[in-house]
Amino acid sequence: MERVRFSFLHRGMIALTVLVMAGAVSAQSGVSYPSKPIRFLVPFAPGGVGDLTARVIAHKMSENMGQQIVIDNRPSAGMIVSAEMTLKAEPDGYTMVLSGNGTAVSVSLFKALPYDPLVDFAQVSTLAFFDLLLVTGPNSKFRSMADVLAFARGNPGKLDIGTVSIGSTQNLSAELFRSMAGLDAQIIPFKATPALLNAMRANDVHLVFEFIGPLMPQIRNNTVRPLAVSSGRRSTMFPDIPTVAESGLPGFQVASWNAVSVNAKTPRAIVERLSKEVAAATSAPEVKEKLQQLGMEARAMTPEQTRDLMAAEIAKWKSVIERAKIPLQ
Repeated sequence: MERVRFSFLHRGMIALTVLVMAGAVSAQSGVSYPSKPIRFLVPFAPGGVGDLTARVIAHKMSENMGQQIVIDNRPSAGMIVSAEMTLKAEPDGYTMVLSGNGTAVSVSLFKALPYDPLVDFAQVSTLAFFDLLLVTGPNSKFRSMADVLAFARGNPGKLDIGTVSIGSTQNLSAELFRSMAGLDAQIIPFKATPALLNAMRANDVHLVFEFIGPLMPQIRNNTVRPLAVSSGRRSTMFPDIPTVAESGLPGFQVASWNAVSVNAKTPRAIVERLSKEVAAATSAPEVKEKLQQLGMEARAMTPEQTRDLMAAEIAKWKSVIERAKIPLQ
């Protein structure tokens, strides 16, 4: 009788152990994830390009995953506050942070970041890419990039290029353009896009580098003249506008982008689950349409591809910042 009781007890303990182990494996594999809302830290104020991208995609991910993804805006210089909050949170997949091109720029724009984006974070996926345009005024003498390059090379120091703040993607794009073309040109920073465009219309600057989104109404109303798009391929929104590369500056390629990152200690299975959910959200027709209306292209990448992109962008902007001798913050 005692042997029978021991046998039942022994089998029961084995069964309990199996259940516990199965639960642990289930949790690590992401099968039970998510079981509560996910916080999505956004290092920008509400209403900007990054914030709107995060909200559109988070809404679709919430629908698909059956758990709410809550946007938490934490604007700060260099996106540092939201990044540090992510590293202090439990690495369980319930805290995500918006990263991207701004993260790559910050590595070289700041004297010292309190973290390494490639070591302390796991890259989950890209969300969207948004191109820049090189535009001029509607009454400008420039009709093409060829006109711009010919004028700049024949009139050293006379070409004025306007951008928003020093160290912004727009500003660094202009620096890269000047460097690759070997131009003696002035880059003039403005505090905001409206002041920048007003200066262009007043002929205070000849050219402007700006994201497609803020320029879309002006392009459609013919109040600016687009000359070239910054990325390696033509924009799906304005396919008739040539790229800078095909307009006389081979190899020029700039596109800003947003992505999702998590603490590097997050289980790999959860990183992969989040990546698949981002891919599903960005491929949804309604998401693609909403982001296109904002001047963006929804596009997901694998964790490995996103990490490679981050590493490449860090190296590229480091070189641009050093050549331009931009003061570190």
